[in-house]
Amino acid sequence: MSKREFPSLDRRDFLKAASGGVAALAAGSSLAGMPALAAQPPAADASGAPDKLRIDIHGHIFPNAYLDLLDSLGGGGTGTHIARIVNGSGSKEELEGRFQMMDRAGVKMQVLSPAPQFPYFEKRESAVTACKFINDSYAEYVRRFPDRFVAYVSVPLPHVDAALEEMRRGLDTLGMVGVTMGTSVLTRSVADPMFDPFWEEMNRRGVILFFHPHGLGACSPLLQDYGLTWPIGAPIEDTVLIAHLLGKQIPKRYPRVRIIVPHLGGDISLVFNRIDNQRSLFMPADTEKPSVTVKGFWYDTVSHAYAPALRLACEALGADRFLLGSDYPYETGELCQRCVDYVKDPGTGLTPEQIEAILDRNAQALFRLVPKPPVSR
Repeated sequence: MSKREFPSLDRRDFLKAASGGVAALAAGSSLAGMPALAAQPPAADASGAPDKLRIDIHGHIFPNAYLDLLDSLGGGGTGTHIARIVNGSGSKEELEGRFQMMDRAGVKMQVLSPAPQFPYFEKRESAVTACKFINDSYAEYVRRFPDRFVAYVSVPLPHVDAALEEMRRGLDTLGMVGVTMGTSVLTRSVADPMFDPFWEEMNRRGVILFFHPHGLGACSPLLQDYGLTWPIGAPIEDTVLIAHLLGKQIPKRYPRVRIIVPHLGGDISLVFNRIDNQRSLFMPADTEKPSVTVKGFWYDTVSHAYAPALRLACEALGADRFLLGSDYPYETGELCQRCVDYVKDPGTGLTPEQIEAILDRNAQALFRLVPKPPVSR
């Protein structure tokens, strides 16, 4: 089991009840309106983790040396051009701008992954070399900026034995907070039986698993050849991922893996009735409805700040399953700020309590991060 555990429902219910009781007491007494009450820090559990922390669970850094390494090894499946067109190198200047944007948006910490630049190669040596490079690079960013960054560990798939070894190193030695995978491994489904040993070990450890489109346009030339790999291919990859997980009964077989799907879960909230009614075409007959199973995943809010999409997704999947994401550095400046602001848009139909949960509580309830003081730099 990972070191970070879920808070129990009883504890969360207790905290909500307790906070409501304090507010009622303050409103009916001479304590009402006192600044000291508002200035109190959020409640913390025994580990020191506060109950409330604004975490961006979907951020990237693309060190130039890593991109050069991927190119020298053959590209990693998707090539590096998409990462080279954005300012996300992790240089001193880039990080200064990133931290300023995080501060403006009220984001305390960001969880890093190199997606879609996964260290995936058919040649085992290439995959291991690239994987160790990016994990060591991210560990160094976390060491230098422990108040701003944590990271997911990347694994050198499709080589399961090497992936198991690197996951152990990333989680146990480098102190990473979860695992990241592509929505496919090159052209293989993540639900392919060849990956069962990896799923078994993630389940044993109870890891947080963050998925991200691999950038292959769902392996379709109808997307790749028409420039649609990212405009519509990314949410399609997310949707296909969920369907594969459902079809191979991954959530039922490995229930302790805590799965995060980005981009509101792709198009899954649009097809609830369809996949329920046609589940016999891709799922065993004796399973629960897909629309029930998918409510056990987590999802991030990346949707290019489109309030109606967030509204539908929250209505279908539950606002308690949504985590703040920015997709930085693909969305910077005004777009980065909108990633936070649009959650508060009246068009989402969210209540103040739901808005606070999505921005400041849901991710912290999952990750239980304890912010560390900045190091002198």
